[in-house]
Amino acid sequence: MILKELLTGLEVLQLIGDTNIEVTGIQSDSRRVTSGNVFVAQVGTTVDGHVFIPQCIEKGAAAIVMDQAEHMPTQSNGVTYILVKSSDEALGKMAHLWYGEPSKHLQLVGVTGTNGKTTTATLLYRLFKTLGEKVGLLSTVINYVDDEAIASTHTTPDALSLNALLAQMVAAGCTYAFMEVSSHAIAQQRIAGLEFAGALFTNLTRDHMDYHKTFDHYRDTKKCLFDHLNKNAFAITNIDDKNGLIMTQNCRAKVYTYSTRSMADFRGKILEEGFDGMLLRMQSTLGAVNTEVFVPLVGRFNVSNLLLIYGCGVALGVDAMEVLRILSGLQPVNGRFETIHSSKGWTGIIDYAHTPDAVENVLKTINEIVSANASKQTQAAQVITVVGCGGNRDKGKRPIMARIAFENSTQLILTSDNPRDEEPHAILQDMAAGLTAEELQRVLIIEDRASAIKTACTLAHQGDVVLVAGKGHEDYQVLDFGTVYFDEKVIVKNFIDEMK
Repeated sequence: MILKELLTGLEVLQLIGDTNIEVTGIQSDSRRVTSGNVFVAQVGTTVDGHVFIPQCIEKGAAAIVMDQAEHMPTQSNGVTYILVKSSDEALGKMAHLWYGEPSKHLQLVGVTGTNGKTTTATLLYRLFKTLGEKVGLLSTVINYVDDEAIASTHTTPDALSLNALLAQMVAAGCTYAFMEVSSHAIAQQRIAGLEFAGALFTNLTRDHMDYHKTFDHYRDTKKCLFDHLNKNAFAITNIDDKNGLIMTQNCRAKVYTYSTRSMADFRGKILEEGFDGMLLRMQSTLGAVNTEVFVPLVGRFNVSNLLLIYGCGVALGVDAMEVLRILSGLQPVNGRFETIHSSKGWTGIIDYAHTPDAVENVLKTINEIVSANASKQTQAAQVITVVGCGGNRDKGKRPIMARIAFENSTQLILTSDNPRDEEPHAILQDMAAGLTAEELQRVLIIEDRASAIKTACTLAHQGDVVLVAGKGHEDYQVLDFGTVYFDEKVIVKNFIDEMK
């Protein structure tokens, strides 16, 4: 590909050298640069790619893209130097062009928000697969190119990997792709250049303050996804969230709303609820739908997720009743309110909840179901919660999560999550700071997560619920010395088998 073609749409501030040259690829990792490559120098959180420019030239790089003027030379010496406003944005746009603008050859829908992204994107993928379409999925748990599973390492991949995956989807004949869009991906311009057919907003609560520093910055970053939609796209937003309408301010796309509490384009209400599913009344102004449907998912938060999925299906042209028919048969996403039933009559729930809001939502749902079933119980049911907080992440949410978990549980067990480079004991101290000395006397603190889970199961009796929160689908634990295998579903199931 000619370098000049790759620069289409970029804001070039200074250019030294020839742009009518053939390039062999694009790299943002200096270690991967080979002869004829374009190296895009980015300023990362720990490493500045600009310092590796000389190394990349030695390896045969044909062109260097940068956003730090002090690294621009005075003459070419056979290498083309391009100074841009933003290297992050340049990489996104160049990657999109390099891979043949894949987002223009399928219907790409982005899902953003704090909670619910994985469930929404995954169930949309399953919905359209059930409709007989070829579909792509980009998610926290796993990526799919139609039926081919590809391991996922980030909520949203880097720009080159992302566009490569989208190109694979196009090559495989995919007509739709559903993608989780993280705030990091938006802030770092990994989605620059992509053309979205639609954007979906779940909700917004405190998360990633270690990165964004303020809630306003976090919110405004999410909003960028909607700001860049074109007039032919659609946006669907949650008006139960106070930030829902902020997301779509000045949005050029067609805007739809959903709600569990007030008038909206898509509305849902829980009629009956248990640990194996709920009966909903689903209504829509589009097609004048007003019907009951049973779904194998649980919780008000999942009603919101289902409304968003329902709305997206309709916005993409699928018959409303057909969408609801398929939703009634879709199973929960791995690690999202996943239930395990004990032969002793108690229920284990594995959930990815790792923010204060998510923990509160899950526990409120559990308590609502427990209360509804209270008349069937010979004794009051316990809600036993096992929860921890990740290391090297937002410290401010730790005491908040402990407080919420304590207030909504019969028995709270604080434990380790993914401590990473932090001392697990120090993380637990941060969580404990959210409780009084008297309250802490009623709390168990068990640093070893496996022991904490087994203790919770030991305490459970018929009718009780054990919530293991924070890791969900993850089958590993990140410790200071590396990553080890750790599957809490296996731990719970093995405990149940041993107790038979």
